Amino acid sequence: MRIVLFLLDTLFFFLVAAALLRAWMNLQRVQMSVQPGRFVMAITDWIVKPVRRVLPRALAQSRIDWGSLVSAELLALLHAILSLLLVQGAMAFQQADWLAAVPLMSGVFLLRTVLQGLMLLLIVYAVLSWVQPHSPVMGMLDRLLAPLLRPIRNVVPLVGGVDLSVLLLIVLLQVGLMVVG
Repeated sequence: MRIVLFLLDTLFFFLVAAALLRAWMNLQRVQMSVQPGRFVMAITDWIVKPVRRVLPRALAQSRIDWGSLVSAELLALLHAILSLLLVQGAMAFQQADWLAAVPLMSGVFLLRTVLQGLMLLLIVYAVLSWVQPHSPVMGMLDRLLAPLLRPIRNVVPLVGGVDLSVLLLIVLLQVGLMVVG
């Protein structure tokens, strides 16, 4: 059972993280024709495009990619329902508290995905800054992470020429994951 739950969590983490990354890349006006934009679009188009068609016109044409955000939430809700079914079986939906449990579980899963996804991006950013600082991916990562790192860089000075803002943000995200549980 634990293996099935792990595989379910992993699958939905990648799907939800990809939908959220798509929304963040669109908000930051990152070119989607280069990697990881093409990959993200390839694994999220199946849900984002239909969701965009049913959104009100104002939301579909907004600067914020509501189609990707709503898709991430729908995937998180599906994850919560499937997790409940696996853990409690059909008995889960015979109890009245599942109506409260599913949105709460999906919200926690979304928050956990955001925090873990940001940590993953920051780790890739940190490693590439040492190994291959002039790669094309570095520019894209810098553009995505700059709004999060800028406030920390304004407060934390360079130490021996080393930028510790990435490390500090990773520590803060880890604390957030501990709080979320």
